[in-house]
Amino acid sequence: MKTTFSLLFAAALSLSSMPAHATKLDLATMSCKQFLESGDDTIKMVLTWMDGWYKGDEENAIIDTNVFVENAKQFGSYCGKNPNVSIVTAADEVLGK
Repeated sequence: MKTTFSLLFAAALSLSSMPAHATKLDLATMSCKQFLESGDDTIKMVLTWMDGWYKGDEENAIIDTNVFVENAKQFGSYCGKNPNVSIVTAADEVLGK
């Protein structure tokens, strides 16, 4: 119980350090250009969310950093070439869901 509370507290502290204007992200309407210009913290958060979203219930709670980094590179490359495409479309193309 203490471990769970500690983890939740640490997560809350890390989120509280995010800029105040970043309280809500609508990923369905975010373009690749907006994503690439959003800053490191937002990029990392969105990539991590997408990794979990596209894994769904298929896999255990494991992040393979090699796969994660490769997917992130492919996603960044796709978005760089297609700045007006939504990140949802880009994720569907790159992550294949």
